[in-house]
Amino acid sequence: MPELTAAGPDVVAPAVPDRGLVEDAAYVASVVRAVEGPVVLVGRSCGGAAITLAGAEDDVRAPVYLAGHTLEEGESPGRLPDALVHTPVPVPGSTGTGTDVSVAVDRFPAPLAADVGPGLAAVLAVSRRPLAARAFPEAAPVAAWRTKPSWGLVAASDRTINPDVERYGYERAGTTTVEVDSSHLVMLARPKAVAELTPDVVRATGHRSDA
Repeated sequence: MPELTAAGPDVVAPAVPDRGLVEDAAYVASVVRAVEGPVVLVGRSCGGAAITLAGAEDDVRAPVYLAGHTLEEGESPGRLPDALVHTPVPVPGSTGTGTDVSVAVDRFPAPLAADVGPGLAAVLAVSRRPLAARAFPEAAPVAAWRTKPSWGLVAASDRTINPDVERYGYERAGTTTVEVDSSHLVMLARPKAVAELTPDVVRATGHRSDA
């Protein structure tokens, strides 16, 4: 996202494994520990759930949620959206199978990318990585926003996570909130709004950022 890299903070964008809430959060936490200095941690969608856990790392100054799940301790991200397709997959190191979920290609634009260009939406629909279904019922053991300031962006036209769910989670967490008219893929639909938010958080927390 060039708007963010041009905005000033050092940016690290790890590829989250999408294998489960706790596993993904552990991976993000390992990336945080590898960064020298304080971190503003940004997560979108289920990534918001992951940073709720990983944000408990000492060097994280603030979690920032983009159309994301702001979980309380003991909560899970919730039910699977209707547009997801379930696919049985082998579980490495096991004789059994798990279940991955992905968005049906022909149903991708409406719930996720209604205001993204059709060419880009078509590419995203066929290249999106699957997510382990176990991530949805898995409960959060910790909520970083309980001990740290947080920021959140509501995507007002989101059809993947209900905007009211976003608003409720942010309000409960005492999150400093901004709202934009956007689909779930807010970083593509409204990149300027996202790029402006993170430096504001960096200035508010008084630290350099590797987000």
